Amino acid sequence: MERAEVEKIVYDKSVIDFVTIAVEICVFLEKNEPTPREGWVDRILKMLPLLYVKALLLPETVTTEEELPATFVREEDYARVANGVSEVMGEEDVYLDVFVEEMKYSDTPVSLYISENIADIYQDIRNFVSVYQFGLIGQMNDALYQCKENFRLYWGQKLVNVLRPLHTLKCLYLENEKENEDTDLSEDELWD
Repeated sequence: MERAEVEKIVYDKSVIDFVTIAVEICVFLEKNEPTPREGWVDRILKMLPLLYVKALLLPETVTTEEELPATFVREEDYARVANGVSEVMGEEDVYLDVFVEEMKYSDTPVSLYISENIADIYQDIRNFVSVYQFGLIGQMNDALYQCKENFRLYWGQKLVNVLRPLHTLKCLYLENEKENEDTDLSEDELWD
C-alpha cells in the first residue's frame, strides 16, 4: 500500500470521528472524580453507542509495518479504570449474561462485570488513541487495523453486552424519577 493511500485512510473523516469519541471516552474513564452513578450511567450510555457506530464506519485497511503497534495501557491503568467503574457501579456492577461463550456449556447463568467490560473497551481504544498521538502514518494505519480487528473479534461484543445492564439501570432511574414527580404532585394537590 502506498503512503498516500495509507495517509488518506488514517485521516479519513470516519477515522477522525472515531478518534474523537474514543478520546472523549478515555478522558471520561480516566477522571478520578467521584461521580454519582445515575449521572455516570447517563453519560456512558450516550458515548458507547456512538463509539459502536463510529467503529462500524471505520475504513478497511491492511497492516504496513512488520511489528504490531505499541501498547500503552499498563496493568495499573487497566486496574485503575476497572476499579473506578466498579466504585461508581457498586452492587450494580455484576450482571448476568447469556451472550458469552461459556454459556454454551453451562446450565447456570454467567456473571460478568460492567467494570471489566468497560476496562476492556478502554484498553483497546486507549492504545489506539495513544498511537495516533504520535502522528506516524504507518503506525497509525496498523493501530487502526488492530483496533478494527479487536472490535470485530472482541470488544464490540463486550460493548453491546454492557449496554443491556446499563440501559436497565437508566430505565430504573427514569421510572423512579417519574414516581417521585407523581408523588410530589399528589402532595401538592393535598394542600390546594
